[in-house]
Amino acid sequence: MVAAVRRAHHALGGGRGSSMPVSAPAAGAATRPADAQAPQSAQSAGTALNLLVIEDDPAGDLSVPRMLDACGKPVRVRTARNLTEAARLLTDDVHCILLDLALPHEEGGDHHGDGAPAAAGPCPAEAAPTGACADDIEADGTPATGTSASGSPVTEPDELHILRRVLRMAPRHAVLALTDGTDAERAADAVRVGAQDYLFRDELDGRLLNRAIRYAVARKRADLAQRQLTESRLRAQENARLERGLLPRPLLEGSELRFAARYRPGRSRALLGGDFYDTVRTPDGTVHAMIGDVCGHGPDEAALGVELRIAWRALTFAGLSGDALLATLQKVLENERDSEEIFATLCTVDIAPDGRSADVHLAGHPSPLFAGSGGATPRLLPEDVSGPALGLLQQVGWPRRRVTLGRSWSLMMYTDGLIEGRVDEGRTDSTQRLGQQGMLDIVARRMAEGARGERLLEETMTEVRRLNGGELTDDVAVVLLDRER
Repeated sequence: MVAAVRRAHHALGGGRGSSMPVSAPAAGAATRPADAQAPQSAQSAGTALNLLVIEDDPAGDLSVPRMLDACGKPVRVRTARNLTEAARLLTDDVHCILLDLALPHEEGGDHHGDGAPAAAGPCPAEAAPTGACADDIEADGTPATGTSASGSPVTEPDELHILRRVLRMAPRHAVLALTDGTDAERAADAVRVGAQDYLFRDELDGRLLNRAIRYAVARKRADLAQRQLTESRLRAQENARLERGLLPRPLLEGSELRFAARYRPGRSRALLGGDFYDTVRTPDGTVHAMIGDVCGHGPDEAALGVELRIAWRALTFAGLSGDALLATLQKVLENERDSEEIFATLCTVDIAPDGRSADVHLAGHPSPLFAGSGGATPRLLPEDVSGPALGLLQQVGWPRRRVTLGRSWSLMMYTDGLIEGRVDEGRTDSTQRLGQQGMLDIVARRMAEGARGERLLEETMTEVRRLNGGELTDDVAVVLLDRER
């Protein structure tokens, strides 16, 4: 094969810009995982093209004459007689491997799986699916046995065993398979296994080799980029499923109360923020609701919010409430936070089994909005009885306020992200915020128009975003509980 490459040298020097077609890749060619970047393209980097030739030609001379690539730079050729030598010569500056599929199968030595010598290294994690590093796994993760390009059953010969070993040894490099022109089916199978393209010895010339090498390198880079994009999308989908699983599901079975909520994190492309909420009904018929806000907007704050919510639910089912529950949550916060500067505000509401009264505890959190029956104007519950945010002070208490609710009512709990938006329809120089009174006015108008439940929350959020001139930058959580009798 070295002789064939030597014959191609003269045409390479004058083959720049040639439009001569290369052999077309077979459909379904395998892509390589993108855990690491592919060797940089010689064309884009402005450096010489490096080619590693793996062949065993006893009659040939391993010194390859000087050749030029399409940019007029010398092609640097390294030649290896076997995979042990190839493993030593394979470095990150190699852009393409030209593999003779007729390379003799190596015998003896320290073998791995299919007989690859130890010098080829262990099976890379990116070269096979988890738990697979054997002869029966191909570069694309499919079994080694299957069907050929023509649809007939295939029993892989030694030539493709060699190719699979090279692909495992060099998962980030482009590979060209060289075979006899009479063996087109095996050449197509080589692409199916994972080579970027194939060449026939009797058709090899300088321009074809030049084009094939550049094509293989470009295709490898595109394959790696596509694989990396696919893996990123899968990770994003997994993260989204995880975050959705961490959002609360209210446990109100047996309760006559209606529940509605809205949640939107301030972080771009996130499903969870530092705000958190939950609602459960305990066996005695009491409905417990809470809403909270961890200072900050990053993933650490989101994780801490989830921990506090889960701790609140567990403590509530264990029978804790009021001051004792808040004191325990503060201990959880102090042990889980990354910095002593992190704190969280919280509002808890414990609604009596008959639904006519509630106990409210505020830990540095905005007071809930309450609307009674008979078309009463919504109002904010008093905030004069309140304690500090969790994590700020030691040995403190959180006083309780008893609230009479009546037969029919609506209670809305929210985080400060809802009231800190601008009211000048997005003017960046505006310092005027919506505030609690602005929110109260919006809710009062919507309720006067007959909005309740989900509709009330949706119309309120829409109006707040409109006044802000777009999405709010802070995390937002809103919980609405209704009772109609």
